Amino acid sequence: MIHCNECGFDNPDGMKFCGQCGQPLKRVCPNCAFDNPPNFNFCGQCGAALSGTAAPQAATPPVNRPSPAPRLPAQTLPSPEAERRQLTVMFCDLVGSTSLSEQLDPEDYREVVRAYQQTAEQVVRQFEGTIAQYLGDGLLIYFGYPAAHENDAQRAALTALGIIEEMKNLNIRLQQSIRTRGHGPLQLAVRIGIHTGLVVVGEIGGGERHERLAVGETTNIAARLQSLAKPNTVIISAATYHLIEGFFSCRPIGFRSLKGISRPMETYRIVRQSRARNRLEAAKAAMTGLTPLVGREEEMTLFLARWAQTKDCKGQVLLVGGEAGIGKSRLVRVFREQLMGEPYLWLSCHCSPYYQNTALYPIIELFQRLLRFKDEDAPERKLHKLETAMQQYKLPLAETMPLFIPLLGLPASADYPPLALTAQKQKQKLLQTLLLILLKLTELRPVVICIEDLHWVDPSTLEILDTLVRQASSTRVMIIFTFRPGFTPNWPPRSYMTHLSLSRLRHHQAETLVESVAGGKKLPPELMEQIIAKTDGVPIFVEELTKMVLEQDLLREREDRYELIGPLPTLAIPATLHDSLMARLDRLATVREVAQLGATLGREFSYRLLHAVAAIDEATLQHNLGQLVEAELLFQQGLPPEATYTFKHGLIQETAYRSLLRSRRQQVHQRIAQVLVEDFPDIEQTEPEVIAHHYTVARQYQEAVRYWQQAGQRAVAQSANKEAIHHFNQALDLLEFLMPSAGSRRQELQLRIALGAPLLMTKGYVAPEVETNYARARDLCQQLDQTPGLASVLFGLWVFYLVKGQYEVALELGEQLLALAQHTKTHSILVEAHRMQGINYFNLGQLKLARTHLEEALAVYEPSQHNPHGLIDVGTDRGVACLSHLAITLWLLGYPDQALKRSQEAITLAGQLAHPYSQAFAFCWSAWLHQLRRESKPAQALAHAGVELAAEQGFTLLEMLCAMMEGWALTEQGQTEVGLDGILQTLEQFQATGAQLGQLHFWVMLVEVYYKLGRFDEALTLAAQALADLDSKGEQFYAAELVRLKGEILLKQINGSEAEAESCFQQAIDLARRQALCSLELRAILSQSRLRMQQGQAQAAYQELNRISQHYTEGHDTADLEAVDALLKQIDVDKADALTD
Repeated sequence: MIHCNECGFDNPDGMKFCGQCGQPLKRVCPNCAFDNPPNFNFCGQCGAALSGTAAPQAATPPVNRPSPAPRLPAQTLPSPEAERRQLTVMFCDLVGSTSLSEQLDPEDYREVVRAYQQTAEQVVRQFEGTIAQYLGDGLLIYFGYPAAHENDAQRAALTALGIIEEMKNLNIRLQQSIRTRGHGPLQLAVRIGIHTGLVVVGEIGGGERHERLAVGETTNIAARLQSLAKPNTVIISAATYHLIEGFFSCRPIGFRSLKGISRPMETYRIVRQSRARNRLEAAKAAMTGLTPLVGREEEMTLFLARWAQTKDCKGQVLLVGGEAGIGKSRLVRVFREQLMGEPYLWLSCHCSPYYQNTALYPIIELFQRLLRFKDEDAPERKLHKLETAMQQYKLPLAETMPLFIPLLGLPASADYPPLALTAQKQKQKLLQTLLLILLKLTELRPVVICIEDLHWVDPSTLEILDTLVRQASSTRVMIIFTFRPGFTPNWPPRSYMTHLSLSRLRHHQAETLVESVAGGKKLPPELMEQIIAKTDGVPIFVEELTKMVLEQDLLREREDRYELIGPLPTLAIPATLHDSLMARLDRLATVREVAQLGATLGREFSYRLLHAVAAIDEATLQHNLGQLVEAELLFQQGLPPEATYTFKHGLIQETAYRSLLRSRRQQVHQRIAQVLVEDFPDIEQTEPEVIAHHYTVARQYQEAVRYWQQAGQRAVAQSANKEAIHHFNQALDLLEFLMPSAGSRRQELQLRIALGAPLLMTKGYVAPEVETNYARARDLCQQLDQTPGLASVLFGLWVFYLVKGQYEVALELGEQLLALAQHTKTHSILVEAHRMQGINYFNLGQLKLARTHLEEALAVYEPSQHNPHGLIDVGTDRGVACLSHLAITLWLLGYPDQALKRSQEAITLAGQLAHPYSQAFAFCWSAWLHQLRRESKPAQALAHAGVELAAEQGFTLLEMLCAMMEGWALTEQGQTEVGLDGILQTLEQFQATGAQLGQLHFWVMLVEVYYKLGRFDEALTLAAQALADLDSKGEQFYAAELVRLKGEILLKQINGSEAEAESCFQQAIDLARRQALCSLELRAILSQSRLRMQQGQAQAAYQELNRISQHYTEGHDTADLEAVDALLKQIDVDKADALTD
């Protein structure tokens, strides 16, 4: 058979062209392994006769040179469609080829170039790269296509160093056969450039010439880097450097300008390969530091328990399985750190994907380190070290040295001739000797033998391990194997054998790891959630995604946290993970299209939907899905056609999705949207945002806007306000892609009106987005002459200016809406207009007008017509709002029982409507009423209920209002410090929103708290500040209470003036009477009467108290009226006592 190096197909003998891909076949010399053209009958390198058979494998491959990689299986062949992927691209160019062509005969020059190409080909093939183009004397080489590997950048670096090393041997061979024209011995050299980046790879060309090439700046950068390199050096970009850092020693050479590239590129020169064998050792070599081990406490406890048994001569075998990046090596490393201070010997080796076909490679590596071989050691020095070791182990040199000399790649020695044994017997003896040495090491102290990445083990090494495992139980050896899924140890269960399967991190453990990577600082919650959601608890995913986020310009660093600078984008796949993720997909290339279709549907998808979208028959589809499930890329629940599938990792899904060309993605998304609309009516009704998303990516913007709007409306109906904001904003963004027209402006107006309510409830009433949204909506109303829409817009603007404390502007907007309601004779608008004016006059201190408008609104209100899902949807139900405001108004006017009745009606109505915002609003205003009635326990219960509901639903402003009320209630019940801290913290947050509405109420409340705590100076300062702000803020009904409290504070000060306090009380009474605020007049009279009684003016006090008490026809069980009754009785008693005396 003749093997095709291009596609991997095995052709019958005698073929000159591959029957699979049509490429010319090379004939491999059985003598020297030289690749000859297909028409050669004799080897062009050594002259041996060529047959149709490939060269036989050498019995023992050279040390430190991997055997040729196995040919790619059929499933890794590229699909005919182009795809996006991360690629490491290498340009290798022969130095001075032009002058060389002058020095050589053309035939000799051709032989030199071909020998150079074949030398490079062999190294490229060893590390499973692909030569994409032969460019004269240059080579364009890909790593990561057609099949990705988890370490393609490392493979490229190894290839580059390998080519440079092989050029030395090539020069020696060529100097013996090629003569230059008077220019001295032939000396070939290469320049190499490497860059890693995103490409689109696929077929290009026309006519008879077609090639599969990568396009994009990645290839151009690699070519430009090559031009910077000096002979026999490798220049790489920063992108490649970050992928190989620690595995190779590199020297920075600064930022360089590259021709055709607009930005300077940071560049490095590869010096040599380091001794790092895994990511942890690479991190140590690069001095980048390691994150703490998280979430492996139970496993570590088990490791230490098995170690204790090992020290008692009860050997143990631990088999640690888990997917790539789950933390197997990290666990082993931390275990080793736990043994510090104990006497033990640690022996470790790593199986390697490059040496899977190199017999005993891990064992050879282990013994080279055990013997302390150094790169600079001469062969004689290494031979001496080997002899010394064999003598220490008390092994006969004549029998052991002939076994180890070829194993360790040492030159033959006349002192130790080969043993007269068959190859099989010699192998058995070698294995026995290796095992004997390992067991001898345990005689002096306990030994840990750690073999990592057992899934890449070669068969010969596995033989030794089999024997070692069988004999471990009676020794002081602890054997640790690590491996990935797919490798199944064939050892039968034994009492001293422990299987460990590492699981993913839990949510809180992943959070701990993220914060550790972030230097102990917290990340914004939404960013933390996205990292955890994407990484699925795989430590390497968590670590690399967090590092990527910290390196980007997304965050601003504070003392103890990071803050987002702007909107949070969807996080991309880190370059450090891309190759590993793509490699998992490439192993199943024949079913990759199904994975891509599934990924386009989402992290989870149903069989029914996939089958409807895919142009694949059921049998094939089920087979392909089965392969993805078997490979653990997908999890399956149920059986087709009712099955659902979930990608094991979100990053796997994203990798599959991102590998699709953008144009192909659009086609698939459009197909999915159409199928959902036509065949899945339930989705259209219950999840319109899914259809909207697919139409958006498909760039079908008109349809996308329609479904985003539908999704937003559905979210509003469910009080899912954050989701509604997202959906409406998506629709508004997409409108910009449509041609401007009256129709698009009408659609924008509808969207902005619908967006207003969730903005108000979630962002807060005075958020800049609220004003911007409604101002734009008012402009659109004027452009389109849209009267019905104007009502909602005026209301939205009114809410903004009301809460902002600009009451005169709010009053004007209310008048406009009332005029509109009367003009259109629309009941729903009339209810809203009266409600607005009622609240406006309430805040301006005109309580009787406020009561009139609120009662007129309630007279017209019908719950079935005017609930929050009616014409104007901006938060609170109209009836609930009017009842709540009327309750406070009635209390201020002196009707405490009617106030309580109206408040209870508001809570009942909100509950019947099952509208969360209305319920939270009713709780808040009812708590306020009880606070005014001095009833702390019901106030606390209602405020707490409001806090919980508002927090759950994201009603920021209501949550703050309720929290301050709860703080007041706690101070009244003796928890003064807790309550005061709650008020102060919440008040600070409230002020940060820019809201002004209600602020004076909370200042009055805080003045009262300071007064009761005896902090009179703070109370007086705050009262003075509040009184100074009355003119600018409105809310005049607070004036009387503030002046009264000021008088009370003055009486408590050391040098308090009774005259000044008396003046304050009289001023408060006058203010309250002018505004008909009977309840506040009552309080002021109470304060004045107490002072008069102290001054001996009991009769004057009695007259005022009696007059105000007779005014009240209800509420005699409230705290204030009970205080009046108590004071009147005390005056009566004092009078009786005076008469008796």
